[in-house]
Amino acid sequence: MAAVNLRLGDLVWGKLGRYPPWPGKIVNPPKDLKKPRGKKCFFVKFFGTEDHAWIKVEQLKPYHAHKEEMIKINKGKRFQQAVDAVEEFLKKAKGKDQASSHNSNEEKNRRNSSEERGKQSAGEEKRKAGLSEGKLKKSTGEGKKRASSVSSERGSKSPLKRALDQSPRKRGRPPKDEKDLTIPESSTVKRVMTGTVAGFKWPPGVSEPAVCYQAITKKLKVCEEETGSTSIQAADSTAVNGSITPTDKKIGFLGLGLMGSGIVSNLLKMGHTVTVWNRTAEKCDLFIQEGARLGRTPAEVVSTCDITFACVSDPKAAKDLVLGPSGVLQGIRPGKCYVDMSTVDADTVTELAQVIVSRGGRFLEAPVSGNQQLSNDGMLVILAAGDRGLYEDCSSCFQAMGKTSFFLGEVGNAAKMMLIVNMVQGSFMATIAEGLTLAQVTGQSQQTLLDILNQGQLASIFLDQKCQNILQGNFKPDFYLKYIQKDLRLAIALGDSVNHPTPMAAAANEVYKRAKALDQSDNDMSAVYRAYIH
Repeated sequence: MAAVNLRLGDLVWGKLGRYPPWPGKIVNPPKDLKKPRGKKCFFVKFFGTEDHAWIKVEQLKPYHAHKEEMIKINKGKRFQQAVDAVEEFLKKAKGKDQASSHNSNEEKNRRNSSEERGKQSAGEEKRKAGLSEGKLKKSTGEGKKRASSVSSERGSKSPLKRALDQSPRKRGRPPKDEKDLTIPESSTVKRVMTGTVAGFKWPPGVSEPAVCYQAITKKLKVCEEETGSTSIQAADSTAVNGSITPTDKKIGFLGLGLMGSGIVSNLLKMGHTVTVWNRTAEKCDLFIQEGARLGRTPAEVVSTCDITFACVSDPKAAKDLVLGPSGVLQGIRPGKCYVDMSTVDADTVTELAQVIVSRGGRFLEAPVSGNQQLSNDGMLVILAAGDRGLYEDCSSCFQAMGKTSFFLGEVGNAAKMMLIVNMVQGSFMATIAEGLTLAQVTGQSQQTLLDILNQGQLASIFLDQKCQNILQGNFKPDFYLKYIQKDLRLAIALGDSVNHPTPMAAAANEVYKRAKALDQSDNDMSAVYRAYIH
């Protein structure tokens, strides 16, 4: 695409990360908002939303030139309202232009009249000067003097030209007044823009993830690091407010454990077409009643669906699911998509990606941070890496199951990040249990300790819930102890692979291993407390 010159006041289509292009106008940024470093950016205010953003010039297209193209590929109600807002703005602008044009024509007529009078005056002067020259030729000395005087007068500027030259008005500069930009407020871009737009092509050589903008509103925060990873964060879960437009792609889901069950439930609630499979078939019954379809094998699910998600317990289960009899790989054909949401090591996920892609499939890793309750509430945090296009195709699914999704680049990055997150969480849980038991053996009130922690900097939902589990002796699993120990083990191995010390994680891992020896594997991670009292 040829380079397009844009300037203040232009209407444009702006591309926000993985979301569809949205109509906006280039405006002046707030005085206290600094322009991002790097490539050329424009500050855009979007129609039909509360959002503003710095957007690189490569991510912008002129509004009028691409209007028909965008309307064809976007059919959402909110999108249409945004387009209507643009048309209303144009109508008002046209009315102002017509009034301005009328005034301009009157001014032009006045100027033309003034110029005509100036020309007539100049002609009269010229005629008189000619007569004077003819008469004065008889008198040489005096005639030359007067002819020189007339010539000098004829070479000077007219009064009209002098007035124009002295005018302070500069031409070619757009007006600074932006008060005519009336954009109705609505919900955030994340809530109104779903799905992907395959027809929106950026210039050759420009990678789509190269977004350079800072959203001002608190409801939507979109950022990109120099590593190429992007995050899209919303203040609340779209699964809660029910404003998701589900993809028309057929979705498959393999694995209905603590996390998978909540994910599938939210996918169904938001209107997705879902086919499910689980090693223990009875777990599928509830979802069949909710409208899901039943797949007999992983291969069958993959072959009949466009995008298949999987969420299983560990690296071995993830490999068996793909490479085993009637496994995922047998259903992969060119164009089929596989998204592994299991928490595994980077080597495992890289191996799975290679075999899927070798069959012409598309692969994305997308482990989730959260627990059973967050899964049920559609408030998970999704860490994705791999096929960027597939990440975008999963947009409505990720919105249904989570409050936030991050794209972290190449395959393996999400696995590493997930292990680090769970390493921190597991170590913190062990420290909580250690503190409560120390309070107990030194004669301090455990409840008072919790009250103090809840009033300090460590206060969090996680801290309160896990302490309540311990105080009440309720270790019903929200996150299996055996799985957090597995993640600690894998995180320690990750540290070993790069010769990085992980002594805190190693100490916590030993405590969890003792808890497993005390038959706490299938209890909640907070049952690590029992390792300290036995």
